[in-house]
Amino acid sequence: QVQLVESGGGLVRAGDSLRLSCAASARTGSSYAMGWFRRAPGKEREFVAAITRSGSMTYSSDSVKGRFTISRDNAKNTVYLQMNSLKPEDTAVYYCAADTSRINSDAHYVPYWGQGTQVTVSS
Repeated sequence: QVQLVESGGGLVRAGDSLRLSCAASARTGSSYAMGWFRRAPGKEREFVAAITRSGSMTYSSDSVKGRFTISRDNAKNTVYLQMNSLKPEDTAVYYCAADTSRINSDAHYVPYWGQGTQVTVSS
């Protein structure tokens, strides 16, 4: 079982950038596909972006495409979410996710989760 710890959240202004990090427990390396989801107040958890185990393929939701970039460093057991041109509607708790196979965009089918990190974007 993998343990995930997110960091990098905070309060920023619209148009700013933030980079989230998710550190996975030791020796996970490329054993897990990784992803990011978010939950805004009063809403369901929604898919943001994911990356395959090798890092060769990424995919993201239409709402963040062109603004957010997911990447990973398997040597450091860490996945990143670079968020640019942030908007107030990006305000949410962001969760790191992992699966031994491809990350499903439906959160109900994702087995491993971090505790989440708050991102707040002011207008």
